[in-house]
Amino acid sequence: MQKKQAGTDQLIAQIIRGIEDVKGNDIEILDLRDIENTVCDYFIICNGTSNTQVNAIVNSVQKSVSKALKEKPWHVEGSDNSEWILMDYVHVVVHVFQKHIREFYDIEGLWGDAKSVKIETTH
Repeated sequence: MQKKQAGTDQLIAQIIRGIEDVKGNDIEILDLRDIENTVCDYFIICNGTSNTQVNAIVNSVQKSVSKALKEKPWHVEGSDNSEWILMDYVHVVVHVFQKHIREFYDIEGLWGDAKSVKIETTH
């Protein structure tokens, strides 16, 4: 169990680095481990300002994780219109939104029982 958590922590750190590298906004981590019947342990949620930035965030996360940990997402969905792209790393699911789409779906509100950590960015 310890080894899995260490690997998950490294994965989360690389995902955050990838988001920050291309100035993704409003990064939040939802810890779902204490909630029954969830599909993963963590959600990482962020947003970009355009289709182009949303794609750039996804590409940056994939590159950062692949380079540091030699991992690829199990599944990526939503690349067609780049309003909401989901990247599934099995224990960690990354949601990259355009701001207005994030506000509409309010994932944080839907998962209100989850522990939440907002990541302060330097940009």
